Amino acid sequence: MTTVSAWGAPTAGAALVPMTIERREPGPHDVVLAIDYCGVCHSDIHQARDEWSGANFPLVPGHEVVGHVTAVGSEVTRFAVGDRVGVGCLVDSCRQCAQCHDGSEQFCEVRTVWTYNSTGFDGVVTQGGYSGQMVVDEAYVLRVPEALDPAAAAPLLCAGITTWSPLRQWQCGPGQRVGVVGLGGLGHMAVKLARSLGAAVTVLSSSPHKRPDAAALGAETFVCTRDPEACAAAAGQLDLIINTVSAQHDYGQYLQMLRPRGTMVVVGIPPEPSAVGAFDLIRGNRRLAGSLIGGIAQTQEMLDHCAQHGITADVELIAPEQLNAAWERVVASDVRYRFVVDCRSLAAG
Repeated sequence: MTTVSAWGAPTAGAALVPMTIERREPGPHDVVLAIDYCGVCHSDIHQARDEWSGANFPLVPGHEVVGHVTAVGSEVTRFAVGDRVGVGCLVDSCRQCAQCHDGSEQFCEVRTVWTYNSTGFDGVVTQGGYSGQMVVDEAYVLRVPEALDPAAAAPLLCAGITTWSPLRQWQCGPGQRVGVVGLGGLGHMAVKLARSLGAAVTVLSSSPHKRPDAAALGAETFVCTRDPEACAAAAGQLDLIINTVSAQHDYGQYLQMLRPRGTMVVVGIPPEPSAVGAFDLIRGNRRLAGSLIGGIAQTQEMLDHCAQHGITADVELIAPEQLNAAWERVVASDVRYRFVVDCRSLAAG
């Protein structure tokens, strides 16, 4: 075992503090990476505060990891020392079930091993990327193209794939009108990715001051959802909606903006169940769906697409010592649009 510097929560709801964790010795198929950058996802906060229950403590969050390879196992074929690599939301699965064979490791029928707060097949609870080093099987490591700025690429490993996956599943492309609910960490990536696929994008936001940002990100239209007239004018206009909002809100308001046979895909997780009116679905044969990240192959596809189109997240780089303040700003929606932790000091330690 190797001792690694990290920042984590010692108990539920506690402030993040410096700590040390143990990483396994690399096996023949493992990649050892020094972590350079790790994005801050709102789910990190939910987990560390045990707001979804079932968290294991001490807990080191972080599943938007970009680093470089420092060692490889004897049978590793895909990576070499010095390669720029990434680790996203999952680090293992059974590899044998139909979902794994289909490239949907996030739906593994036996067990998806998440990057943190999850029990691996070795019985050890995983710890995440707010740390200096990780050891991951090469099958779950991503290649981060050199064309991408590494700090700004880190959020692609969660925010990017979370929005890319439904855009691909619902065949986003030219001629399609796509709405994005919420312009935060997920929403700003949904705008960039949908636009890069050729869709006309409408941002649906309760914050009118975000109109200029929406336009700068590539949205053609902005609808302030607090304006009844603007919402009425948007009724029946959209083919696909990506709903990124994790606060409680009215799904029906957005379902009414879909064209017949349109779909709203939920990727944000409100704390309480949301009511859905049957008429909002039945009128127009509208559909309400959900989406959870993507598999390893689709995540690599997304990274390669982003490199080709020059897409990264809009980020604010912070030191580990700034994490607690940054978390409070995330809860207050006071970030444009993703915090990224500079973990190089942890790797050095």
